[in-house]
Amino acid sequence: MSFDPSASYPYPPRESSRSYDTYPWQPQQPPEPPERRPQRHTALGHHSDLRVLRSAYRWQRRVATLTALGYFTLFLILSAFAPSFMTSTVTDGLPTGLLLALIQVPVTWLAIALYEQTARRRVDPIADRIRKQAALDAKREGAR
Repeated sequence: MSFDPSASYPYPPRESSRSYDTYPWQPQQPPEPPERRPQRHTALGHHSDLRVLRSAYRWQRRVATLTALGYFTLFLILSAFAPSFMTSTVTDGLPTGLLLALIQVPVTWLAIALYEQTARRRVDPIADRIRKQAALDAKREGAR
């Protein structure tokens, strides 16, 4: 193809960097990615500490949930299937059902205390370690 320098066509043809195959319906080879420096340690998203943190947090939620809901479910089952037990009196005029209902508040406090204790003992140290590692990784990336 030649270039016509006349005024009717003032612009030269564009040089296309894309070459066309004989069969355009065939997929073209993807360009090779630029080479990157290999990382010395795995990325944070694939880190085993995150799996450990998720499992510790899952265990923490289960303990607290099963404590509170387990007692409440026990109370409901006793109310539905053991009405004679729930209407029996513990002391003068205090039925067992009312006593068990009043105990629900301390059991809820116990579930909250268990949640906080397992957070301090199991979840927080792992989260702090991951947070420090992420800050260190960010500092290393910033220095590059």
